[in-house]
Amino acid sequence: MHSAKLVWITPEAEKLIGKIARVSNPANEDNPNVIGLLKYLIKHKHWSPFEMASMCVEIETTRAIAPQILRHRSFSFQEFSQRYAVSTEFELPHLRRQDVVNRQNSIDDIPQSVNENFGSDIAHHMSEGLKLYQRMLDAGIAKECARAVLPLNTKTRLYMSGTIRSWLHYIDLRSWHGTQWEHTQIALNAMEILRQQMPTVTEAMWPTSHN
Repeated sequence: MHSAKLVWITPEAEKLIGKIARVSNPANEDNPNVIGLLKYLIKHKHWSPFEMASMCVEIETTRAIAPQILRHRSFSFQEFSQRYAVSTEFELPHLRRQDVVNRQNSIDDIPQSVNENFGSDIAHHMSEGLKLYQRMLDAGIAKECARAVLPLNTKTRLYMSGTIRSWLHYIDLRSWHGTQWEHTQIALNAMEILRQQMPTVTEAMWPTSHN
C-alpha cells in the first residue's frame, strides 16, 4: 500500500534531454555523451530541458493521501472514480504521535499496545461504514451520494503523469521530513523508478552517499 510503479517513461530520456539542451550548438547536438551535461544542468538549476521528457506512474494509496498528491498541479491525473465504481477496501492507519513543534509532522513512538487497542475500534468503525455504504447502494442510492459515508482510508488508485522536471521537484519536496509518512513512501518509490530509468539525473539530484 502507498506505492508507485512505472507505467511509461520517454524512451532514452536522458539522451533526449541532453540532445535538446544542446539546441544552440547544432554541431554537437547528437553527441551521445550527456552525463557531464546533465550534471551541469542540475548543478546550475537549468531546469527547462527536463521538461522535454515525461513519466507516468500508477499509484496505490488512500483517499486520505490522494488529495495531497492532487495538489501538485503541474501533473495530469486520472483517479479511480467512486461515482462510477464501487469501492469496498480500506487500510487500517498506523498511528503516530502529533509533533507539537511542527504541526505537519508526526512521531512514530506510539506503543504497540495503543496501536492495537485503537486498531480494533478503528476496524469496527470502518467496517460499519462499509456496511452502511453497501446498504445504501442496495437501496438504490447513487454511488456519488453513498460514498459520503466511506472512511478516508478507503483505498484508491490513480495515474500521475508529468515532465521529468515536475517529477524531480515533486520527489525533492515529498521525500523528506515534514511530509506525511504514507505520502513519503510514494515519493520514494517514484525516486527509485527514476533511479532505475535515469541514473545520471537521480545521482546528480540525490547522491546515494547522502541518502
